[in-house]
Amino acid sequence: MNTDQITVANIKCGGCVSTIKNELLKLEGVLDVSIESNTVSVTYDQIERHAITQKLELIGYPVVS
Repeated sequence: MNTDQITVANIKCGGCVSTIKNELLKLEGVLDVSIESNTVSVTYDQIERHAITQKLELIGYPVVS
């Protein structure tokens, strides 16, 4: 099991937080999602981090490098 902190852009409201949580939890292998400020904390197993960051970008929250 892994937990990563991912900084993303465009989180502006509670609706954004809800969308991110709901969409990431749909991914098989994502166990938990919490968000504070612009940092998404994702606990996952048997899924690649790249799949998570790709999903974030797809739903409009690109990773900040």
